[in-house]
Amino acid sequence: MTYRKTWEKLLSAERLGAGKVPRLPERTAFQQDYDRIVFTSAFRRLKDKTQVFPLSKSDYVRTRLTHSLEASCVGRSLGAVVGREIIARHGLKNVESGDFGAIVAAACLAHDIGNPPFGHAGEDAIREWFRNSGLLERHDFTPAQRADFERYEGNAQGFRIVTRLQSPANAGGLQLTSAVLAAFTKYPRPSQVDVELDGKSGKKFGFFQHDTEAFRRVARSTGLVERIPGSAWRRHPLAFLVEVADDTCYLIVDLEDAARLGFVPYRDAECLLADLAGSSVSGKRLERLHDPKERIEYLRAKAIGRLLESAAAVFLENERAILGGSFDDELLACSPVAVPLQAVLRLAKETIYTARPALEIETAGFEVLGALLGLFALAVEAGAGHGRLTTREQMLLRLLPGQFLGHGGKPDPDPYVRLLQVADFVAGMTDSYAVDMYRKLKGFDLPT
Repeated sequence: MTYRKTWEKLLSAERLGAGKVPRLPERTAFQQDYDRIVFTSAFRRLKDKTQVFPLSKSDYVRTRLTHSLEASCVGRSLGAVVGREIIARHGLKNVESGDFGAIVAAACLAHDIGNPPFGHAGEDAIREWFRNSGLLERHDFTPAQRADFERYEGNAQGFRIVTRLQSPANAGGLQLTSAVLAAFTKYPRPSQVDVELDGKSGKKFGFFQHDTEAFRRVARSTGLVERIPGSAWRRHPLAFLVEVADDTCYLIVDLEDAARLGFVPYRDAECLLADLAGSSVSGKRLERLHDPKERIEYLRAKAIGRLLESAAAVFLENERAILGGSFDDELLACSPVAVPLQAVLRLAKETIYTARPALEIETAGFEVLGALLGLFALAVEAGAGHGRLTTREQMLLRLLPGQFLGHGGKPDPDPYVRLLQVADFVAGMTDSYAVDMYRKLKGFDLPT
């Protein structure tokens, strides 16, 4: 297969659950995907989900929503730059650079849509609860099914949301294009595989056992390179660009937020951003800016520009290896900005991500999510005949929305599915809603 045909297949506009749809002159299928994501309730809930500083009282600090919007802007620019060169190299027909940008932008917009409350600490809380609950030993789960809970991933939850939980009446959920779904899936593998997978894309997993067939269809449609036949694949090339946009925004922008909140001195943030921006910084322009906030904003913009330029260069230089599946590293780690970027990452790990307010609330998140999972999981187990169905359990089942139950409003007879549905419910909560429900169900804060 020629590079042109490979790329044409990778840019598949076939919709999951709906097949091929006619191309509209007003909006491409990829632009429609972006809009579909924007209008989902799951995307709106990101406004109250932790980025770095949970439940922040500052109206300046980013949430998962603003982070996702910023990442999509960065991804659109990066995708368009790469797309322009790919089109010129291989003579792609009926494709524009904006199509590359739209695919990356849509994937970036949804990349955190599966994150539970309290950020990555929420993922840890869910994993820990299932490992210690005893419920996984109660049923005859396959090793892969157990791994879905024990290694719980927000990335896999995100794929589940856009392909199943949002618009559940539709086959394929939102029925996004295969190109966007493949670019969205940075880890195209299940939670359990028979061999150890190396490379960046093998470190986590991107879909639950329940959703494996959906991803298989995506992989077939886009022609992803197989690592394990029918089970694990190499990344879609544009997933590397999604990763860059995400990493760029969370590292650089988190540094800006931390400076605003006083966790990092402005001077230190300036120096780090200036190192990242390099020669793109205008000394004269910087001298005219006296407000530290304005100086940070200027340096942030220049740093982002240099990171995108560096990532695009590495991608294009390694295009052949990326298409063949032999390249599986971070683009930025292979670029000239790798060293100053590591300095930002070290500061983030030592100062930003360990800031006392973040640690306090993330620790509390373990208590909140663990309690909610315990209450609702035991209720659905009792409702399915695996425990005593008390009056309290009956009340809890009534509090569980119907979409997280089986047919007829009763717990699903399949224990794997019903526990996955409980995780769907809890993971879909916002930070504030989770805290509010916890306080009410524990009797700390009675409804008025």
